[in-house]
Amino acid sequence: MSVTRSAVTGVGAYLPEQVVTNADLSLIVDTSDEWIVERTGIRKRHRARDDQPTSDLAVEAAKRALAAAGRTADDVDLIIVATTTPDLTFPATAAIVQRKLGAPVCAAFDVQAVCTGFVYAISVADGFVARGLAKCALVIGAEEMTRLMDWTDRSTCVLFGDGAGAVVLEPVEGAGTPADRGILGFSLRSDGNKTELLYVDGGPSTTGQVGHLRMAGNQVFRHAVVNIAEAVTSAAAAAGIQVSDVDWFVPHQANQRIIKGVGDRLGLDENKVISTVAEHANTSAASIPLALDAAIQDGRIKPGDLILLEAMGGGLTWGACAIRL
Repeated sequence: MSVTRSAVTGVGAYLPEQVVTNADLSLIVDTSDEWIVERTGIRKRHRARDDQPTSDLAVEAAKRALAAAGRTADDVDLIIVATTTPDLTFPATAAIVQRKLGAPVCAAFDVQAVCTGFVYAISVADGFVARGLAKCALVIGAEEMTRLMDWTDRSTCVLFGDGAGAVVLEPVEGAGTPADRGILGFSLRSDGNKTELLYVDGGPSTTGQVGHLRMAGNQVFRHAVVNIAEAVTSAAAAAGIQVSDVDWFVPHQANQRIIKGVGDRLGLDENKVISTVAEHANTSAASIPLALDAAIQDGRIKPGDLILLEAMGGGLTWGACAIRL
């Protein structure tokens, strides 16, 4: 039986020029390179300029993804931006990206699931593309997490960075088997009872201010390893594959200890796990497409490879996705 699937036809990424090392942070907060690396694996992160909003990062990543797909902004008929750091309360950052790209009138909106945002957004886009409602969808994860930092809190300010990654999704015909190219299966989760573990202490209807990120790190770690592993297994089952079948595991880049813990729990060969957290830190919804692009650019991930994506973020939200490139 022939089925229509959503295929990733182009991937692109963008990182702001300014690099902030652990040594740089040690000048403003009581920390050290050794302390940060030992606990997180992070060595540096990128930081956007004051005059560089999230939409600017998203546009650069989108342009590169479109070029990789052999498409232009004129081809785009759906834009979804996963972000927790929008340019404005409204309109959606996706609408601003649409204007800056010069894309035609189409559906454009944001998805907010914090670090899990890209997985949520790609699942939403799949619903459009696989049903024939879009033929060239841009899915972008773009964040400026440094805007949310309390620079006196060494437990959080060292963890995050800014960046953007994007994919182009287009319809392809398949036989309805796991050998098909395209998105094969998802699992999406949320538990609002865990809100207090990872949140921002501000908002338009509460404080009227942006606020700062707050996190109970040890508890988030414990939930992450168990819950992410379950979501990955569930996504693999939905795709009709075994976790051991995958060529590459592309996790959310939050913390090297979490990445290793999830990989170990799933029984994955560490050589199949893509890790860029040392170079980018935690870029929230941007981290998966940034890692995916890095592994494509250096030749590790190739067309036809079977990959699993996963993430966990505030909410708590978490989820996973199986894709054959």
